[in-house]
Amino acid sequence: MLRLVASVVDVIVVGGGHAGCEAAAAAARRGAQTILVTPAPNMNVGEMSCNPSIGGLAKGTLVREVDALGGLMGQVADSAGIQFRILNASKGPAVRGPRAQMDRSIYKENMQEHIYSTPGLKVLDGAVADLLVESRVPEKGSDTRHRVTGVQLANGDRIQARSVVITTGTFLRGVIHIGGGETRPAGRLPSPLHSPPSPPTSSTSPP
Repeated sequence: MLRLVASVVDVIVVGGGHAGCEAAAAAARRGAQTILVTPAPNMNVGEMSCNPSIGGLAKGTLVREVDALGGLMGQVADSAGIQFRILNASKGPAVRGPRAQMDRSIYKENMQEHIYSTPGLKVLDGAVADLLVESRVPEKGSDTRHRVTGVQLANGDRIQARSVVITTGTFLRGVIHIGGGETRPAGRLPSPLHSPPSPPTSSTSPP
């Protein structure tokens, strides 16, 4: 796991769920120096939802496409599956879909093994608080152009990158609504909640 932050990398991936793992591994396979940033990675990288299934009527096609491109999800699902079935097997081919139920602990363990052993991919324990944005004013009469150049972590560290991939899923400022009037910040237990960052300054983000 990365401890000393490199000042400049090729790709930063924010979030370590399904999309984050696939994005980070794919970038590293292409030769990009990649950092995956997520809080408490040993707890969060590869963590599945309360319904630990891979595939389905639509997602089964997506998983197969990811697998054909060399992705990790299908490989890890093969090693952690406890039930494999074809949904709607008695109906026509157009509505059939492969789905596998996972052992959540084994899936997470095996996904982390793949992520931590991928050459060129480092995992950083941290929370991204803001994007670093460069503003450029082109020739007269043109609009100001903004380009993301990296991230700022909650502890103040900054990492520059050629590309930043955001894969925070449903946990970006997540809230829970209870009854008719109670609303509070929430997320998946026991993952820690992170307070929203202060409003960005003009030096790091566009207005």
